[in-house]
Amino acid sequence: MLSSYPHTRLRRLRKNPYTRDLVAESRLSVADLIYPMFVLEGKNRRESVDSMPGIERLSIDLLIQEAQELVKLGIPAIALFPVTPADLKTDCGSEAFNPDGLAQKAIRALKEFVPEIGVISDVALDPFTSHGQDGLLDDSGYVSNDSTCDVLVKQALSHAEAGADIVAPSDMMDGRIGRIRQALEQQGYQNTCIMAYSAKYASSYYGPFRDAVGSAGNIQGGNKKSYQMDPANSDEALREIALDIEEGADMVMVKPGMPYLDIVQRCKQTFRVPTFAYQVSGEYAMHKAAFANGWLAEDEVILESLLAFKRAGADGILTYFAKQAAQLLQR
Repeated sequence: MLSSYPHTRLRRLRKNPYTRDLVAESRLSVADLIYPMFVLEGKNRRESVDSMPGIERLSIDLLIQEAQELVKLGIPAIALFPVTPADLKTDCGSEAFNPDGLAQKAIRALKEFVPEIGVISDVALDPFTSHGQDGLLDDSGYVSNDSTCDVLVKQALSHAEAGADIVAPSDMMDGRIGRIRQALEQQGYQNTCIMAYSAKYASSYYGPFRDAVGSAGNIQGGNKKSYQMDPANSDEALREIALDIEEGADMVMVKPGMPYLDIVQRCKQTFRVPTFAYQVSGEYAMHKAAFANGWLAEDEVILESLLAFKRAGADGILTYFAKQAAQLLQR
């Protein structure tokens, strides 16, 4: 029990920087940061993403150079997202498991030239489907769960074979974690981790990301509400997370991030498993717009926004601010 004022003055511990540091309950470090990166075909190519100022799509050679810089900053891992050429997109998304596909080539190059950095590969079909959905469509236009899982298993195995350290299914199909875990075990990839996008919401914060990977035009005003979660629900998120843990996920993720910090906290308090959060493209774009207009202090707000994830219980954060935050933390 706290004694009453004046015996207790909570401001005493706030007076000096060293006491504030000594009693800080949450800490942010470079080791908490994962940098999402977009890779495209070609050589010596870089393309800016208009809705995400400062973020670029990079060809594999430039991706390698960037990854080497990330290692120098101490960033432990990247999350890799391929930009699939339009002529390779099909209704069935078969390019997703092409052993010589863009993602697979990028993974192999990263593990050859920058072995120090962890590679987290996205397992989902939306970059590869002509309709922009995360799965295969049945005759009624509904995303078919089990046939989609068949393809996701092939995709995850192709990433593991290429050398991915962590496969990250982001599709929200039922049962896909168990099937991927079983396939990895059977094919000798026992040490390939699964980071499950366990509580991924049908959010409107993903728009700039879809611009970056080139799927925005494919989905043509459609939505993903039949498989991604309803933003109104939190108990359901715990059921999703529990199932993924039971099926063999090594780590779980909540996406988006800041609008869903309550889910991050409930997940960590309930399951006590490695818990990650994704500060998504819409969050990045909003912050960048406010910085550009002088409405928010850039450096301070970046670090404060990331610290909020740690306070909620996240073990790691996928963020487009990873490079900038790493530089700030080293000052």
